[in-house]
Amino acid sequence: MKAVVYHGVGKKSWEEVPDPKIKKTTDALVRIDTTTICGTDLHILKGDVSGVEDGRVLGHEGVGTVLEVGDDVKNIKVGDRVIISCISKCMECRNCKAGLPAHCETSSVGWILGHLIDGTQAEMVRIPYADNSLIKLPESVSDEQAVMLSDILPTGYEIGVLAGKVKEGDIVAVVGAGPVGLAAMMTAAASGAEKVIAVDADENRLELSKQFGATNAVKAGKGLGSIDKVKQLSRDGRGVDVAIEAVGIPVTLQNCFSMVRPGGHVSNVGVHGEPVEIDMERDWIKNLTLSMGLVNATTTEDLLAKIESGAIAPE
Repeated sequence: MKAVVYHGVGKKSWEEVPDPKIKKTTDALVRIDTTTICGTDLHILKGDVSGVEDGRVLGHEGVGTVLEVGDDVKNIKVGDRVIISCISKCMECRNCKAGLPAHCETSSVGWILGHLIDGTQAEMVRIPYADNSLIKLPESVSDEQAVMLSDILPTGYEIGVLAGKVKEGDIVAVVGAGPVGLAAMMTAAASGAEKVIAVDADENRLELSKQFGATNAVKAGKGLGSIDKVKQLSRDGRGVDVAIEAVGIPVTLQNCFSMVRPGGHVSNVGVHGEPVEIDMERDWIKNLTLSMGLVNATTTEDLLAKIESGAIAPE
């Protein structure tokens, strides 16, 4: 089969590789019908992610059709159209049972596709723990909508909106209007945010953000101008209730701390490839809360239901 293969920092190729095979009785083989590229794939190519070996097939997102299942797979059958979760989970270990499948102890870490084992940017892929890592799709949901449920939508929702404790009536700023930022905007709006402020340096992305739940758009630039503009859109200029960082650059996270109100919440979704300096004295005295983390993908079925009902439309 053909696949996108990693060959060291900055090197990848589209090449012929052996077809995957069932290795364990809990595996499934899936034909890839739709896949996408994640910011994490770009971090791999930059050399920011340790553990990715030369020759690894990249990718951890996809929609496909089941070709073969292991003897112990009960919930998935050949021919099923499925979402491939970015997190492979056993649902038997302590972390999985505690709601932290991103830290599945059986697989050493939940994110193994395109990282520790071959991934989804290929014609076929082997999926471990298929009963827990594949979600059957209704015909009413398109491939283009469904592929957003592999990683992008759950990441924006779980790490941005839920971890950020966005509630009805909140004013939320999302810094970064890429796919994950748009997912955070969409799900923040669906969660009842009064205002969703998109912040980005790209005018086209800012315009697009209005289709995904943003009520206001602020063009990012050098200096503190964009922070001041965001605060002007908050109640009495105090700052937003929640600031969601969806870029992965130290300065954008620092800007989030500056634009949030006292007692507010900063939710870091972006993947940083380097250490980030935080002004603890400034942020401590504001009684701020910071959350961050790798997506657990425990909300995929809930988000699928929201797509079916028309509450969100990720396309």
